[in-house]
Amino acid sequence: MVDLHGSGEQAAYRPRRSVLYMPASNQRALEKAKSLPVDGLILDLEDAVAPDAKQQARENACAAARSGDYGRREVTIRINGSGTQWHDDDLRAACAAGPDAVVVPKVESADEVRRLVAAMEAAGAPAHTALWAMVETPRAMLHCEEIAGASDRLTVLVMGTNDLAKELRVEHVPGRQPLLTGLGLCLLAARATGKTILDGVYNDVRDAEGFADECRQGRQLGFDGKTLVHPGQVEACNEVFAPSAEAVEAARGLLDAWEAGAGAGVVVHDGRMVEALHVDIAQRVLAVHEAIARVASDS
Repeated sequence: MVDLHGSGEQAAYRPRRSVLYMPASNQRALEKAKSLPVDGLILDLEDAVAPDAKQQARENACAAARSGDYGRREVTIRINGSGTQWHDDDLRAACAAGPDAVVVPKVESADEVRRLVAAMEAAGAPAHTALWAMVETPRAMLHCEEIAGASDRLTVLVMGTNDLAKELRVEHVPGRQPLLTGLGLCLLAARATGKTILDGVYNDVRDAEGFADECRQGRQLGFDGKTLVHPGQVEACNEVFAPSAEAVEAARGLLDAWEAGAGAGVVVHDGRMVEALHVDIAQRVLAVHEAIARVASDS
């Protein structure tokens, strides 16, 4: 098994290239999600749902999570944040429904992670229901390693870039220069603790070129995938966060050269020295490619 996160753990790769927010109050949207080529869904009870629709959204999301109708897609429920009037009921209901994960907004400390995990256990969450923590405030940026390492039940960090920009009082600009420090701190925390990390959303659903640019930036920075706000963003996101055909071919060639040169002391491929770290990178490329191919064959 290939080390896929760079922290030494050996784990099977689960594609999370595209993870789409869906308002759980919208039954038509939940139905449409069953046919989308998306890796994951966040059935939202928070920002996308008006206060008078919260209860119905909770019932819809829990029914969807229990239904088994979403195939290989990872189904999660984003509950309302700690301290809100809906949080406790959301958490209990989500745990009873047993989604792949419960997504909690504005997590800011390791203590909060531990409280959430204890509450999930008290609510009878099944073992397969993970915790995904949204990190979207300056405090979360500064304490992200502590947050990520607080519990094994926490498996994914989700960047909340809209809220982070608001808290920092910065502008959304191409290249996201004002956000790069926070993004980098969270990426470091994810890699240090072996967690998956998802990039934040791109707001302008009409700007396909800008969206593709931000996907490429996220991949280059090291994100595992991206959260999305519109079904029209899914296919472009999947393409960017999958290894290209050229990258797969190059990885195979490097591994062939490494195997052929075993015991030679020095291996050269395409004019470059090959070391064990390059082998690890190539193995990861192929592991991700093969996992995505399996997902495609199951769709």
